[in-house]
Amino acid sequence: MAVDEISQNMDGKGLHIGIVIARFNEYAGRGEYKYCLEELKRFGVAEEDITVCHVPGALEIPFALQQMAQTGEYDALIAFGAVIRGETYHFELVANESAAGISRVALDFDIPIANGVLTTEDDEQCEDRIEGKGKACAAVAVEMANLAAEFPAYGDEDSDEAEDDEDFEEKADK
Repeated sequence: MAVDEISQNMDGKGLHIGIVIARFNEYAGRGEYKYCLEELKRFGVAEEDITVCHVPGALEIPFALQQMAQTGEYDALIAFGAVIRGETYHFELVANESAAGISRVALDFDIPIANGVLTTEDDEQCEDRIEGKGKACAAVAVEMANLAAEFPAYGDEDSDEAEDDEDFEEKADK
């Protein structure tokens, strides 16, 4: 008996990617996007298949992702921004709520989301992570979109479960 293994697939051809960028700490999101776009192109994602949306800050990212996800037009989404520690509890609140909202959208809408919201102690740490995180998010989006395509949603006309349900309903009607 052989193990069924799903291999990594980094082919971005035909994938539609939505990106949300926070304007607060704008240099971070703008930089991440630049490196991400280079990587997406390298993976074969066409520029015309990429949509970019700008929002005020990290707390607004989940709402924009939700709006994009509910269209059903995207294979994966990416979130970019930065939350940099200050002298108040606000850092923890924004970082935690943004991350929780991003995860909730991914699970509620059954869509992969690469979380590129940097959470750092200072601007220097943030700047050091921009290139790596931008490139990593592109790779995550492509790989996870292809992985998701391996598992059609229940009820999809092309899925085996939908065919099984139709067979069952036909037999039940007889």
